Amino acid sequence: MQPKGNLEQLWIVRCFAAVLLFGQVSLHLLQGKTCSRKILEHMVTAGPGSISPVILVNIFAGMIFTIQTARELVRFGAVSAVGGAFALAFCRELAPILTASIIAGQVGSAFAAELGAMRVTEQIDALYMLKTDPIDYLVLPRVIACCLMMPIMMIFALLMGLIGGVFAAAQFYKILPEIFLESVRNFLEPSDLSIILLKGFIFGALVAVIGCSWGLTTKGGAKEVGESATKAVVTTWVSIFIIDFFLSLLLFENPVL
Repeated sequence: MQPKGNLEQLWIVRCFAAVLLFGQVSLHLLQGKTCSRKILEHMVTAGPGSISPVILVNIFAGMIFTIQTARELVRFGAVSAVGGAFALAFCRELAPILTASIIAGQVGSAFAAELGAMRVTEQIDALYMLKTDPIDYLVLPRVIACCLMMPIMMIFALLMGLIGGVFAAAQFYKILPEIFLESVRNFLEPSDLSIILLKGFIFGALVAVIGCSWGLTTKGGAKEVGESATKAVVTTWVSIFIIDFFLSLLLFENPVL
């Protein structure tokens, strides 16, 4: 068993490796180096392959959020503000974070496990022997696929959460769908949609780069492959929350600053 200090140092080193990998991916992308036939395969994994948990989580999250907020707002007679609260909190923040977390758990862990298995079985070394760059062949298609599909999945998540919110408001608090949706429309600005899409692009890059980086830096055997997949997901979750915090400060109006 490795000492705690060594584990922390190893985690820092692998985080630094992920940053370097992001730089390499950006450079190769600008140079137009990628295996395009692999992109569609990974798009299916990051999109339709993850649609079921995204639907379920966002529908129920939308209902839970509406129940909790409507209970307090109805008590103060602010029925018309229920949809607005939903728009500001769920649409701007909760839905993107939930969706990115689901994709990280399902897709990011798969990327880490796949590339980790290839690393420990020396398949990565075989690619070098064949004069094939693993970044072009393995990493870049995954990054492009996640960056393309994550924004689409977030828009879909918003729609599912909105359906759940409308249902909960009408079923439990007798708030008409027209009132709920009108409140959402009044509070949610067109620029919010662009911000959500931007978050999807950034979170997609995080999921793919961290997953691939943890896979490529795997050493040992089957046990280490599983550990890499787990640590990749946890690191991605932490990164998503940190990045989302700074994006919220930069992109949304803050009266304190």
